[in-house]
Amino acid sequence: MTSYTADWILPMTGGGPIRRGTVSAGDGRISAVVAGAHAGAVELGRVAILPALVNAHTHLELSHVRGLVPPTARLVDWVRALMAIRGQGRDPADPHILDAARTAIAEARASGTGLVGDVSNTLVTPPLLREAGLPAQVFHELLGFDVPDPASMTREARRRADAVASPDGTVRVGLAAHAPYSVAPGLFAAIRADLDAHPGQVSSVHLCESPEETTFIAKGTGPWRSLLEELRVWTDQWEVPATSPVAYLDALGFLDRRVLAVHGVQFDGHDLDRLHALDMTVVVCPRSNQHVGVGAPPLEAMYATNVNVAFGTDSLASVPDLNMFSELAEARRIAPRVPARALLESATIHGARALGFDDDFGSIEAGKRARLIAVRLPSDVDDVEEYLVGGITPDEIEWLDGR
Repeated sequence: MTSYTADWILPMTGGGPIRRGTVSAGDGRISAVVAGAHAGAVELGRVAILPALVNAHTHLELSHVRGLVPPTARLVDWVRALMAIRGQGRDPADPHILDAARTAIAEARASGTGLVGDVSNTLVTPPLLREAGLPAQVFHELLGFDVPDPASMTREARRRADAVASPDGTVRVGLAAHAPYSVAPGLFAAIRADLDAHPGQVSSVHLCESPEETTFIAKGTGPWRSLLEELRVWTDQWEVPATSPVAYLDALGFLDRRVLAVHGVQFDGHDLDRLHALDMTVVVCPRSNQHVGVGAPPLEAMYATNVNVAFGTDSLASVPDLNMFSELAEARRIAPRVPARALLESATIHGARALGFDDDFGSIEAGKRARLIAVRLPSDVDDVEEYLVGGITPDEIEWLDGR
């Protein structure tokens, strides 16, 4: 049993920070959280102890593209640049790709991340996550706008997913849909059927990220239609929904609380009301949104309508690092009226709950895994929560679980 006493403990259980408290843990699990110092505890002094952060949306397999895709004014232009790089025929298991992903995992952990939601087309990352000891929900992402046999496609994807998942459940692998402009209705239905057949799992979809997406779903026109035609995957069998992307996927029966809606930059009030009614979680990635030219997510409106919010960094193809504290700093910049505590909860307990790991992660409570970080605090900090959403660098962070 090891105990740590610190000036601040942030349990993330709804009661607010504890001024001068002690956390005790043994055999990798938290045993107690109490106010005050504890005899025999390791005195950490002027630090804040909090649960490891949760990066609920990233693409680790794209880490080798770091710095190669410049900022764009439209998402479709960024996608074209990324496709050009990925289309060079490099084997997904190329050592360069794997080493870049390993480095990204190490950097994420060094900046305080203890759980990730990783999107993968190639499934090269689950073995790397197990190797690094980083728990994860991996989303095996499927695309296909003109798919002749969606059921067969998802069956094969499920076989691949099950083959790389951890037997102990620390790295889970499920199926996910890419986006409304890249996935056919039949494929959405097949992915949903797979999710229904695996009640303990979760899925995700990029939703309402760009203005061009809303145009495509409403009118069937615009840059996404042009790209589908260029790729020769457009089909006249697709019927224009003539509604919002959220209403479209809801009508397909795809959305519920087990599906993470990623980005949501274009959500309006009707969308947010619908997502709240469905008890869904929106994973926002504000730094990436700026890089790819889609704007900023309506964070203040999300919190005002009580939509569940989690945070992700997206990939190193659109952000300079995987530091979740930097994501929180950007969230604070674009949403100054959202309480710092709410932002921190989104980066911890709400992210863990959205990924289905909240029995073990996201808060400091007896019985949960002792994945704890300590952040050094300057002597003049009184509002510890506000300080933590102002931008923390890896050299200010220490892991307390001995890993």
